[in-house]
Amino acid sequence: MSPPTLGIVDTTFARVDMAQATRETIDEYLTDHDEELSIVRRTVPGIKDLPVGAKRLISQAGCDLVMALGQVGPEEIDKRCAHEATLGIQQAQIATDTHVLEVFVHTDEAEDPGRLRWLAENRAREHARNAVWLLFEPDRLRELAGTGQREGYHDEGPIEVPADPPKEDT
Repeated sequence: MSPPTLGIVDTTFARVDMAQATRETIDEYLTDHDEELSIVRRTVPGIKDLPVGAKRLISQAGCDLVMALGQVGPEEIDKRCAHEATLGIQQAQIATDTHVLEVFVHTDEAEDPGRLRWLAENRAREHARNAVWLLFEPDRLRELAGTGQREGYHDEGPIEVPADPPKEDT
């Protein structure tokens, strides 16, 4: 049986090579777990091109899962384009019955360029971890259900229930 295939689609618009961080994380996982995975990377011009790039990786390259990496600019038009891309990515997932992990970083999530670079790379790495878990260890994700995981910044954690919860209003 051939190994699964992971697709990575990224953009020339992004100012950080998130695919490199993704690849490094996946390579570490494969080495540590003695797994095999084929990886196909495609690069498209902008964020609205990600949905068709992802769909082509699934339908033409036979990818079992795709990561769509993009950076969203700070302007309102950029946010609208990202929303349209999100809708397209959702349609690609539904049309192909295949996960497409949307890995977007918004330029206005961090003012400092170094912090923004760190965020983009960290978000890509954490989504790469999710991708290999979806492919090889889906139970790992189930174990994390309800734990407030966030890709990029620190995890939120679960909502703690007080020992003596307040009574409901009647």
